[in-house]
Amino acid sequence: MVSILTPVVAHIFWCALLYALLTVARAPAVWGVGRNTDGSNPFQNIQPKISANLSNQFEWPVFFHVLCVMLYVEQSAVTSTMMLMAWVFVIGRVLHSLVQICSSNVRIRGLVFTINFLAVIAMWVLFLFEM
Repeated sequence: MVSILTPVVAHIFWCALLYALLTVARAPAVWGVGRNTDGSNPFQNIQPKISANLSNQFEWPVFFHVLCVMLYVEQSAVTSTMMLMAWVFVIGRVLHSLVQICSSNVRIRGLVFTINFLAVIAMWVLFLFEM
């Protein structure tokens, strides 16, 4: 059986990738690497979106991470439904990032966030009923 910490690790790797992407987007402004011929940053429009999304990765996901640690301790509460919701959450976070960084569509971003939100709420409800 896959550990409940596997989706947590996947989310951590996703955050690490976002940090790397942010570093690349800031490189022209910070180090001068990859500047346009006029000296401007070619990523100036996308850099704030990456930064905002990275901040989002440390808001609602905290409730997911705390619960997963609790589930790891109380292995008997980890069900296939719980694992499914954990992966729905992680996949939803990736989709949320892609929508926020690559578009300005607040409706789709809100829909994806709602899926993330409900997945974690469902996990907490299931956990509390198990306890």
